[in-house]
Amino acid sequence: MKKVITIILVISLIFIGFIKIGEQPSKNNYMNSELNKIEKYLFHRDSFNAKISKVTVAWHLDHSLKVINGICDSLQKSKPGIFKRKFNMARIFSFTFGFIPRGRAQSPESVMPPDTIKTEDIVSQLMTARNKLIGLEALNEKSNFKHPVFDQLDKKQTKRFIEIHTRHHLKIIKDILSE
Repeated sequence: MKKVITIILVISLIFIGFIKIGEQPSKNNYMNSELNKIEKYLFHRDSFNAKISKVTVAWHLDHSLKVINGICDSLQKSKPGIFKRKFNMARIFSFTFGFIPRGRAQSPESVMPPDTIKTEDIVSQLMTARNKLIGLEALNEKSNFKHPVFDQLDKKQTKRFIEIHTRHHLKIIKDILSE
């Protein structure tokens, strides 16, 4: 009985995933809306609300951009020939519903913001992110990125992760500012 329920759940999640994939923005404006929000939220960089997050808006902006730029670099350097698709339930759930639970994961040191976050550094990272995201289109579909929870992701999956992760932090920022 458990197997049948699991199979039905997986098939449902896959079906919902196909619907979500159909809702993806066109390649020409991939992540433009999110990057514009990051730019807009720079005016609130020092805002903080301990009920929502332990860190400032600037931390979330810097972290999000470090993730985008770091992942783009990883995809660029990857070897498409080594990509092997593997089943990962956490990835299926997160990618299908476009959701990352708050406070569950620890960010790798490489994407942690410095103690002092300068506005000009965020602006520079934002410009870099815009260029690197445009450059993703030229990469092989099997360019890949190794995520600590979701395992190896191909280009399409990686782009989905970037969206979900960035939106996760933008929602936290929105909640910090709305309280």
